[in-house]
Order: sequence, then C-alpha cells, then structure tokens
Amino acid sequence: MPWDEGLAQLMRDDLADEPVAEKKMFGGLAFLLNGHMVCGIHKGGAMFRVGKPNEAAALAIPGASPMMFTGKPMSGMIDFSDAATADDALRGKAMALALGFVKSLPPK
Repeated sequence: MPWDEGLAQLMRDDLADEPVAEKKMFGGLAFLLNGHMVCGIHKGGAMFRVGKPNEAAALAIPGASPMMFTGKPMSGMIDFSDAATADDALRGKAMALALGFVKSLPPK
C-alpha cells in the first residue's frame, strides 16, 4: 500500500461526522466532500486543500509545507509530514482550514 493505513484511519475518524467519499488519487487516498477533495494520504504524509485564502495560516502550522506536484507548488494545497499528520492538534488545525474552505464551495 503506498500510504500509511494508520494515518488514513486517523483522517477517517476526523471526518466521521462528514458525508465524505474515499477515492484513490495521485497514488494515494483522497477524502472528498460534495465532490471536492478535502485532504488525502500519500507516501510520506498527507495533503490538505485549504484554499488560497487559508494558505498562509496553514503553512504556519508546524510540519506543513507547500504541496508540490511535478516540481511546482499547488496553490491552495499544503503537504503535511507523517509526524504532523499523527499529531491530533496539528492535524485538527489543518483539517479545520480544509473543511472550512471546501464547505464554502458549491457541490459538484
């Protein structure tokens, strides 16, 4: 499995009250709300879709860095290390930013 199943379960637990769907994407596992990706697990950590307005606040969370895809930063996305993803408080901050952003989007 290309991702840590334990980290995936932490994300499932965090999102238990949300009507999310799981989808294999980007070589990992993504969690979608109303058709929009909220977060995902990949080899080496997690990613959160926090949106451009929340990007600076998200990058200030210890363990967060710009999400790189094919060598370029993905605007509005952050990468989270394994250690940060395993930390309930840090993951909770990133998850709150991601959920707040994705809930503001119209359903697909």
